Amino acid sequence: MALIGRLFVVAFGFLMACFVAGIIVVVAVLYPEISDFGGQIDQSAVNVVLGFIFISGFALLPALVVVLITEAFFIRSVLAYAVGGGIVGAACYLGLVPFDPDMMQFHGIVRRHMEIMTGAGIVAGLVYWLIAGRSAGAWREPRRPLPPPPPLPSQSPRS
Repeated sequence: MALIGRLFVVAFGFLMACFVAGIIVVVAVLYPEISDFGGQIDQSAVNVVLGFIFISGFALLPALVVVLITEAFFIRSVLAYAVGGGIVGAACYLGLVPFDPDMMQFHGIVRRHMEIMTGAGIVAGLVYWLIAGRSAGAWREPRRPLPPPPPLPSQSPRS
């Protein structure tokens, strides 16, 4: 029963982490457009924001690997979740950038976008740690034994 409850906590933590990371990415991508008081928002920025829905789904598998590792090994360190989130954020960005296997390098990396995705991943890892990571692996710990019942009164009949 504890495992089922833990799955709900993990799912809720992941949902909130994705929500916070989404807010960070949207604000960071749109900030140059919003700070320019004249004109309209560039259509390419809107396309990036709409494409973030795809990126959130793209982050599911790498984030699930981090969650499984931390649950399996009882890792509850905030630093582990921050580093794991940063790696997942960077991996999600690099997964969308073309890679040349002959030259062993990525083409078209925009440093600002890489920093935004890595930072959003770090914050998402911290949010996940606040919700679910502090008690990682707790479902595997045995239950505490019940305290013994209080002693019977001295005048009670014994059976």
